[in-house]
Amino acid sequence: MTAETVGWHLPPVVTLDDLTAMMAADEYGHRYEMSPGGGVSIMSLPDSEHAAIASRLMGWLIVAGWPAEQILQAVGIRVPGPNGDGGRIPDLTVWSKPQPRGVWLALADLLLVVEIVSRGSEATDEMVKRREYARAGIPRYWLVDRDAAQSVTLHHLTPNGEYDVVTKLPLAWLLTTEPADHLG
Repeated sequence: MTAETVGWHLPPVVTLDDLTAMMAADEYGHRYEMSPGGGVSIMSLPDSEHAAIASRLMGWLIVAGWPAEQILQAVGIRVPGPNGDGGRIPDLTVWSKPQPRGVWLALADLLLVVEIVSRGSEATDEMVKRREYARAGIPRYWLVDRDAAQSVTLHHLTPNGEYDVVTKLPLAWLLTTEPADHLG
């Protein structure tokens, strides 16, 4: 089933279970996300540069001593909202402890969400997801741009429930530092 075919058969109110079924039926492996307001997004698979950035960050965290079971790529998270849960699939997540098996994980132990900007996702990653993740109380949000430096913007949740930009730096430089300096 293609994403186009799935779109013709969307129920009037989409749930996370519906998204899971749509992803399972999509022969092209698209990612399906839903805002807490119910808006459904269908994204193409990440390209090789995107995957390499996620792998470099994951390797950096593992070498620094983070258990692999606490660093998850492309796992769904439940993003609560006033009209029900939305579901996002960040490129990388870091957790305070290993998570139970599941498609849509609760946010209780989530320390960091990393989104790697893809063509067409700039506004969603920079504005929409940043706002949703802040409202959900996720302590840290990193956004990796696809510019020449692969700039990483590190956001930290403030007591008023919004993200402040801590710093913006090249990915290559970030990978020479200790993760604890940015996650502690």
